[in-house]
Amino acid sequence: MASDIEIAQQFTPKAINAVSDALNIKAEHVLPYGRDIAKISLDALTTPSTKKGQLILVSATTPTPSGEGKTTTTIGLGQAFTQLNESVCMALREPSLGPCLGMKGGATGGGYSQIMPSDKINLHFTGDFHAITSANNLLSATIDNHIYQGNLLNIDPRQITWRRVMDMNDRSLRKIVLGLGGKMQGIPREGGFDITAASEIMAILCLANNNQDLKIRLERTLVGYTYDAKPVYVKELEIAGAMMALLRDAMQPNLVQSFEGTPAFVHGGPFANIAHGCNSVIATRMAMHHADWAITEAGFGFDLGAEKFFDIKCRIAQLDPDAVVLVTTIRALKMHGGKDKNDLTAEDLSAVAKGLENLDKHIESVKLFNKHPVVALNRFASDTDIEIALVKARCDEHGVSFAESTHHADGGKGAIDLAKAVMASVEKNKPFTPLYQLNDSVVDKVRKVSRAMYGATDVAFSKQAEKDLKHVEKLGLTHLPICIAKAPSSLSDDPTLHGRPRDFEVTVSAIQINAGAGFLVVLTGNIMRMPGLPKKPAASKMKLLANGVIDGLE
Repeated sequence: MASDIEIAQQFTPKAINAVSDALNIKAEHVLPYGRDIAKISLDALTTPSTKKGQLILVSATTPTPSGEGKTTTTIGLGQAFTQLNESVCMALREPSLGPCLGMKGGATGGGYSQIMPSDKINLHFTGDFHAITSANNLLSATIDNHIYQGNLLNIDPRQITWRRVMDMNDRSLRKIVLGLGGKMQGIPREGGFDITAASEIMAILCLANNNQDLKIRLERTLVGYTYDAKPVYVKELEIAGAMMALLRDAMQPNLVQSFEGTPAFVHGGPFANIAHGCNSVIATRMAMHHADWAITEAGFGFDLGAEKFFDIKCRIAQLDPDAVVLVTTIRALKMHGGKDKNDLTAEDLSAVAKGLENLDKHIESVKLFNKHPVVALNRFASDTDIEIALVKARCDEHGVSFAESTHHADGGKGAIDLAKAVMASVEKNKPFTPLYQLNDSVVDKVRKVSRAMYGATDVAFSKQAEKDLKHVEKLGLTHLPICIAKAPSSLSDDPTLHGRPRDFEVTVSAIQINAGAGFLVVLTGNIMRMPGLPKKPAASKMKLLANGVIDGLE
């Protein structure tokens, strides 16, 4: 089979206005970025709509190095709805440049289920990440300048919580010292960088309902404390207006299309292991407003992205999925069953059977939200019928739907059975119930999520986390939902524990206050908000060919 880039080169795009016309978006609301990308004005949400706007959430079992193909499945499913002549639109996250050039590679799907133009989307796209980075770092520069210029707010440099960001994996910038070189260079203090996908500005943009809501969230963002321990917010620095100016165009969702022409809004890109892992509320609403079926995804496994989708995004935006898809693969189940990542192609019924414990837990987790999952088996050429029969039998035991999908090789036609199963499952889903109530204590919120989603026996808080809790209580922010930052490769907070770990505690190392976004970031284990590059990064394989094609972008 041809490589992703070779397949992408076969693509013949529809003009972007044809894609917007298919969604009945008025021409005055379409802001073209070349021939095959457009920004869509927020005013498009104010036009009357006759669409059903049924929302489908795609999630997955615990990720493995073999790759489960959640985004690819989401795109293939969208194309299958198009094949069935259904009104459909996807809402997906934007890829982060750091992982594209690091270890993960691109995030636009694969095979014949890609969103296009994949090279532009994976790299600079429409500049949304640049805008978010700029707004974040304007605030950082303003904080340090305020201190340098006399510090009227009495900000304590030792208690600044706001960090700089960049959209690149660079471990050397995690912890740095600022302001060296003499008194003309600023006030020396400790600082550091996070990756842009982990920035609170990213979360704020993705959760804001409109520009007015964006302003409110920016102004209430906590940046640090004074010498007498009083909180300092963005509003006091009088910088929210400039930040909004930088974010003006980034607030507008990006419209593109799949390899088969299915419309897709691609907007916002928070990671699910260190952030809330969902595309923007605006893009999701835009898809629901303009189509009968809106298909979206949440990052990593159900325990991370999907839990945050329900407990943060759905709660804040008053959304409720009509169907849930749970993606898995035979290769992933073998890894959860103890097989080495380099030994996944040979038939191994014992490993598959053992690995099904991971699928069991995720099915149980979906049901905790009152949803009836459709298990989508992303089929690979090495999978055998008898291995697949084991998975189907387990789904039958749980009383949930099952469908094979070959969308990577066959595009939308390969996901038609999955699309039909998803449509049939809608009537089996009920309104979701959150895992915790907002008036629960922070400790109880963490405990409820850890027990329900991860299977933990209990949680433990480090001394730093206990200190952070006191800050949360003092500021009156215990009512906020929680965003648990956890290793994605395990249900536990230990990335080396695969399958379905049991009899473990989750250790909370720290709690960060994202008052602007409207949640508390609960850090567990050794989770980092700035990734590093691998020994041989994906960037080493990339090159620009004489004809302008980017080769090696996977």
